[in-house]
Amino acid sequence: MKLAPRMIQSMEILQLPLAALQERIDQELSENVVLDQLTKKDEGADSSSSEEFDEPKQEIEKRELGDDDSNNASDFERLVEISQEWPDDNYTSGSKPSSNRVQDDMDRQHDVMANAISRPQTLQEHLLEQFHCDTPDHLKDFGDYLIHNLDANGRLQSSLPELVQVYGTQISLEDAEQALSIIQNLDPSGVGARDLKECLLLQITPTTPLRDIMITVIADHFDDMLQNRLPLIERKTGYSMDAIKSAMEQMRTLNPFPGQGFDNPDVQTVTPDLRVVKDDDGKYVIELIDEYIPELRINRRYIRMLEANPDEATKEFIKRKVESAKWLIDAIEQRYNTLRKVAQTIVDQQIEFLEYGPEHIKPLKMQDVADVVGVHVTTVSRAVDDKYVATPRGIFPLKRFFGGGTKTSDGEDVAWENIRLKLKEIVDDEDKSSPLSDDALVTELAKHGYQLARRTVTKYRKAMSIPSSRQRREY
Repeated sequence: MKLAPRMIQSMEILQLPLAALQERIDQELSENVVLDQLTKKDEGADSSSSEEFDEPKQEIEKRELGDDDSNNASDFERLVEISQEWPDDNYTSGSKPSSNRVQDDMDRQHDVMANAISRPQTLQEHLLEQFHCDTPDHLKDFGDYLIHNLDANGRLQSSLPELVQVYGTQISLEDAEQALSIIQNLDPSGVGARDLKECLLLQITPTTPLRDIMITVIADHFDDMLQNRLPLIERKTGYSMDAIKSAMEQMRTLNPFPGQGFDNPDVQTVTPDLRVVKDDDGKYVIELIDEYIPELRINRRYIRMLEANPDEATKEFIKRKVESAKWLIDAIEQRYNTLRKVAQTIVDQQIEFLEYGPEHIKPLKMQDVADVVGVHVTTVSRAVDDKYVATPRGIFPLKRFFGGGTKTSDGEDVAWENIRLKLKEIVDDEDKSSPLSDDALVTELAKHGYQLARRTVTKYRKAMSIPSSRQRREY
């Protein structure tokens, strides 16, 4: 099937998050001359002035915009007259700005530059400043090359022989090792490592407590430490269990990702599209947060231009712009209606979540919501995509309220989220000297009415980043 342009635009508008919708409207306002933004001043104006912003549905329906055969064309003179009535603040190609205006603009630009957030120094810039101090000249170029081959964690992305081969210019492996050694002694400590083990070893100094034990454990028993095989390390090294545990505790002060301190991504703020409030009857209802979205109207000046029978080019131009504006206004209104219905259906199904917390969420599928609203399931998917709702328990993405589930031994529906919370609770309360295996977790969950297979428990344990029973054991 071939989708109509209007249907495509409606689906796109429905899927846009609030910030993207604002950008889309701003773009249309800048490109479409017949589209106006209704301001608070316009809302308070009298009827004679506000009629400029009334949507001309009847006028467009009564007139057939392409059938006028009269030839009393006025070209685009009326468009020019309107542009003169609302002069642009920007300079035109034939105008000469006054010296005061130029100075004002320069002052504004200076203020913007003075208040702009400075770009933070990158890891490479920080290292290059140190590397070029007292470094032999024949190592500087290759050292720069190595520094630019560090990843965001501060580690080399390839082995040193491979980097020497790709570098092209002849350099001995001995000189390459010397350049890398200089980099590994720069700040922050641990940069230039080729793996996690080397990164940790580079951060151990002569004054580090339990230095010898830490070096032995990391260099020779790293895998045993990761698998929490502490008795095996005790037998092989001869160190006491208390000394090994103290050394591992000291290792927590080391930074496995020394380069990430220079990676400062912008914090993305979340603007909810909806809010949940209680009405006078104590029912949870959905309200749209639309104060950030301007109210749009079609300017009737352009309809009057059509009534004056302009030439065909002008008529076609205005007709196309009016239709584009109408499509956008209708698509935004349809977005509001669909989003409100979908969100209200979700809230009606998740009242216990709002009343008692996330552990009381119910299993809910998008198809269930689609059946209630009377739309296709893909419409529900687009409506909830990247949308957020402000509830009495915080701001959540709408997708948070969807999820499958199973039945308890009593035949009651329970969401997978509840099972994961119960699994975490059981692990937190277990005896760490004898942690529960996955088979034992299956038995414990069954005591609470959750009949699950062992592979299901293992899958959720790994998804929640819960270590295995061996790794959770405390000696």
